[in-house]
Amino acid sequence: MTILPPAPRPCQYCPYRRDAPSGVWSAEEYAKLPAYDRPTPEQPVKPFQCHQHDHDSGRARMCGGWAGCHDGDELLALRVATSTGKITAETAEATRDYTSPVPLFASGADAAAHGMREILNPGPEARRAIDKIRRIRTDLTGGT
Repeated sequence: MTILPPAPRPCQYCPYRRDAPSGVWSAEEYAKLPAYDRPTPEQPVKPFQCHQHDHDSGRARMCGGWAGCHDGDELLALRVATSTGKITAETAEATRDYTSPVPLFASGADAAAHGMREILNPGPEARRAIDKIRRIRTDLTGGT
């Protein structure tokens, strides 16, 4: 299975979106975001996928928020995923060239700080999002 290019716009609950509610995703998911801010050799080798689909499904795609927030030319995960066949050269190019049509946080650290702010007590909009995501995703265990 290869991962598809990012959607035209980051999903409604993308942790990189400035208008996404805080506390939707698990602390473990938010903790992944700042690692992509590091210098290239210190970054994770796994690409950040969109949370809308199961990660092992034929619909798995690169996260638009991740692609729009970070400089694709500096993402180690894009290089590794291309060299291992996890993504095609076209997906890598689409990810590097991606521009989000909605406002995103300036860094993974900023996105993580926002997401963690209400992690222990998500507001009504975040709770609705969590319920919706649990209905869509079959590969989640426990919390989102």
